[in-house]
Formats: sequence, structure tokens, C-alpha cells
Amino acid sequence: MGILQELLKDIPVPKMAKVSQTFDDTKEEDVVGTLENQLERIKDTVKPGMEIAVAVGSRGVDRLVDVTAVTVKFLQDLGAKPFIVPSMGSHGGATAEGQKAVLEHLGVTEKAVNAEIRSSMEVIKIGELPNGLPVYIDKLSSEADGIVVINRVKPHTAFRGPVESGIMKMISIGLGKQKGAEACHQLGFKHMAEHVPAMAKMTMAKMPILFAVATVENAFDKVLKVEVLLPEEVEERETELQKLAKASLPKLFFDQIDVLVIDEIGKNISGDGMDPNITGRYPTPYAHGGPDVTKMAVLDVTPQSEGNANGVGTADFTTERLVGKMDKHGTYANGLTSTVVGPTHISTTLPNDKMAIQAAVKTCNILDFTKVKLVRIKNTLEISEIEVSEALLEHVKGHPNLEQTSDVYEFNFDEKGNLFN
Repeated sequence: MGILQELLKDIPVPKMAKVSQTFDDTKEEDVVGTLENQLERIKDTVKPGMEIAVAVGSRGVDRLVDVTAVTVKFLQDLGAKPFIVPSMGSHGGATAEGQKAVLEHLGVTEKAVNAEIRSSMEVIKIGELPNGLPVYIDKLSSEADGIVVINRVKPHTAFRGPVESGIMKMISIGLGKQKGAEACHQLGFKHMAEHVPAMAKMTMAKMPILFAVATVENAFDKVLKVEVLLPEEVEERETELQKLAKASLPKLFFDQIDVLVIDEIGKNISGDGMDPNITGRYPTPYAHGGPDVTKMAVLDVTPQSEGNANGVGTADFTTERLVGKMDKHGTYANGLTSTVVGPTHISTTLPNDKMAIQAAVKTCNILDFTKVKLVRIKNTLEISEIEVSEALLEHVKGHPNLEQTSDVYEFNFDEKGNLFN
């Protein structure tokens, strides 16, 4: 028996029960109609013949194709000539073809939105912040008669401020392409809450940004609100939409968790592999919120992530299965671009799921391992159904958003020590 097996052989794995979590599922029932009505009030900003760059990003935003298509049609009906510009910083491998492919993967094709996609990584510098940070914008957009920005407003995963991820970040980082992303990250996330709005305000002052379309999503990633904002309204309204987005986030309804087990991480789940707003584990010290988790184990990476295991280093333990699937260069490129390399480290690696869970239990700093407060989730996108250990069932009984849906049972490991389901 090896040293690891010897150290872990007597560590108990707790009995578990299935638990359902309920969230407010209020959503905007008529996204298209509401957006069309909102657009009516700003039609005077568009003149016939204008070439207009419509900035669309790289995240899986709910109703993105519909919102983009409605916006394009609105501009065309006013006699303008809209075209789509991928606005995603360094995503898509930081290449023009890669960024167009990312949009098409999200359903934003030229046919679906009835507009040409013009993708280039070329940027122009439009100024500098007082501290010397350069501000860039996509060259194609800078040459257009107008710019429209479409994005979802949501909490960021690495910093906190009145404005986080949304319209202003799309203007400063998304439209800034790889060089803009690099510039905004240059001085780290500590200053991001100042740099994102400062860069966006400079761009809005110097470039012909006509309006923005902002959405906020509910806990089920469905559009809760859609708003059209003029440039002078962006900062104030985005601050309010950010508050709504934070209040609408899904969550784990536990203040303290000894061990959190996550079946899979991946870039298709979160830019961070797993959403820190759910796990309470952030890649930087400049963000906060969520449960206090003592030890975390991540077991696998999604096929859609194509080996990018960004986020594995945020956990304490992982498996040889996950590390074996890892594209190290792709993962490390994430850290080199964002300057945050902790999440791309490889956490302590155990041979299988059982040992990774046992290692987390052994090191979670409690006296009685049989009373471990353990929560298991599939990933941070799917937390309506979770599993919790016996020690948390009393908390479940007293919580209005939680309901036990099964009897207690043992985890089912195969002959290799991996979980069956």
C-alpha cells in the first residue's frame, strides 16, 4: 500500500442525501417585444446610410441571437448598415478567425442575425488614463459611423465595484481586443473597478457609441430584464442593473461547508472553470461572497472545455483523470492573459474520486470526520439538485429554499474508486 492510501484508508466518506434548491424563476416573458419598445425611444440616434458596428461578446448569454437580430433589424429599418464585430478581448485564441468561430458557435451567424461579421484583431490607441494605461478600440469599429454594444450585466469573479461585468467592461476590454484586455489587466484586478469605467468613459467620449443593449439574467440564466441605454445613461443604469444581477444570482444556501465536491469544471461553465460566486472561492483577494468552504475537490473537466482546466488551482484537490485531460498550454495561456495564475496551477492530485474526497475530509480541520459538512454539485451551472451529507440535513429541514428529496445513501464508487454518477 502506498503512502497516500495508508494516510487515507481510514477516512470515512459520509452518507449523503439528495436536496433540491429553489430560486426565484421570474423572467422577461417577451424579450423581443420589450426590446423593440425600448429601441423606439432612441431611434433619433440613427441616420440612414450610417455604417454601424454591433459589438457582440463571447459568453453564452441568454437570447443573444434574438437580441442581436432584433437590434440589427431595428438599425436596418432606419436605413443603417449594421455589421457584427466580435468583442471578446483575447478569447477565441486571440485571432480574427477564432473570434468569428466563437460567435458562430454561440449561434450568432451571418444568416441568423442577417448581418456580416467583420473580425479583426487590429486596434487603434485612442488615449491614455492619467496613470499611463493605454486605451484601445477595435479599428473596424473606430472607422464606423456608430457603435452599438450588446452584453449581459453580471457580477465579475475577480473584483468588486459598482460596475463589474457588463456594458462598460465590453467597451473597455471586449472592444479593445487582445491589446485592450492586456492593458486593462496590466495593473491587476486590484484596480479593475477603477480602470474598467475609466477606460469605457474615455471610449464613449471619443468614439461614436450610439447606445447599448443590456440584459440581466435570473438564477436560471434566463433574461430577467432587458434595457436600452444611451451613453450618458450607461454608468448610472449599469450600477443599478449590477445590483439586480447580484440579487438574482443562484447560490448554495449554506454559510459554511467543510468540503465542497464539484464533479466538473470547464470554460463552458464559467470563465473561471467554476463560478466563484457559487463556490465562495475567488481567484483574487479583491472579490468576495458565497459560502465559507474549507476544502474543495474538483473531479473532472468538461469535454467542451477542450482541456482548458482553468480553475483547477482554485481547488485544493483534484484527480489524475482531470490532469490527464488537461491542455496545459491552453490553460496556462489563460493565466498569462489575465495575470492571475493561481487558478491555472495544478492542485494536489489524487489517483481517483474517492481519494480526492477523502483527502478533502482529512484536511478540513474538524475533530469528528463522521460529522463532516459535505456538499456535492455537478457543476456551478446546475445547482437546483445537489447532494449533502447527513450533518447538513438539520439545516436543510429549517431552510425555506431547501428540501430533502431522498433517503440517505452511500456514495457509489466503481472498482477504480471513481463515482458512478
